[in-house]
Formats: sequence, structure tokens, C-alpha cells
Amino acid sequence: MDIREEALKEHSKKQIEKIAGWIGNDKKKFDQYLKHFLNDEYRVVQRISWVLSILAEEHPAMVTKSLPKIIKRLDDDDIHVAVKRNVIRILQFLPIPEKCEVKVLDHCLKYIADPNETVAVRCFAMTVAAKLAWQYPELKREVADTIKTAMKTTTPGLKVRSRDVLKKMDELPGS
Repeated sequence: MDIREEALKEHSKKQIEKIAGWIGNDKKKFDQYLKHFLNDEYRVVQRISWVLSILAEEHPAMVTKSLPKIIKRLDDDDIHVAVKRNVIRILQFLPIPEKCEVKVLDHCLKYIADPNETVAVRCFAMTVAAKLAWQYPELKREVADTIKTAMKTTTPGLKVRSRDVLKKMDELPGS
């Protein structure tokens, strides 16, 4: 399968599932996918970013090995919101490599604080930031303050996620 060609055919859940199904747990096919995800043109990357979520759910070990490269995409100035959303989404469930934790936290706090960021990205970013605060309780105050500030001017859905994350963070040792 030519991933690029398939991605450009149509943008649908059916097409994304077809690509993810073709990749499966095959490391060579995943490497081919990753090459496109990391280096292809904006439109292709946008369309195939959803594949990442499916693969992370179905084959987490395979995706986890490539997380440093995947996380590096968050540094791109022209990153498409779909890429941000799918990268942050998988970080809720996969172990964040220690060498990437600071970068991930910085991105998450930036996304949470940005009122122009999409609700989905902000919600996922809250969960990931709280996950890091669970690992490093000294981060709790910074994460909680960022979330509380974001809650002041946001949507009802984001307020619900904020309350849930803050409640969970209150369960942290030393709270």
C-alpha cells in the first residue's frame, strides 16, 4: 500500500481504519507510516495523524518506541491541529519517555493556557499534564494554576474536564 496515495484518496474514518489495519503490528509498515507522519506535506500528515491514535491503542509497544520522534512534531511552528490532537491524545495512555517529559509538559501548559486552542487539544493536554504531576507532585501547583486560569474563560466541556482533572490532582500525595 502507498500510504501517501491512500491518505490523499479520501479523508474518512473508513480510510484511516484501512491504513491502520494494513499497518497492523508490522514494524516495517509502521516505519513507512512514520516516515510520512514525520516528513510528508501538511495535508498528508494531517490526514494520517488519526492513524496514530488507532495504532497507539491497538499496538502501544510499537508506538511507544517511536514516541521521542513523534513528540518532536509538537515543536513544528506550522503543526496542524489534528497532529497536535492525536499526539497529545496518545500521551494520555502511553508512557512518556523521561527525556521528553519537560518538553511535553511545556507544550501541554501552553495548549491549556491558549484560549484559541481547540477544546480537544486543551482537554487532552490537561490530562497529560496531570499525569506528569502524578509522577512529579512538585508540578501540581503549576499545572493546577494553569488549569484554573484556563477555566475562567472557556467552554462548558472544558470546564467539566478541568474540574475532573483538578479533583484527581487533589488526590495527589501532599495535597
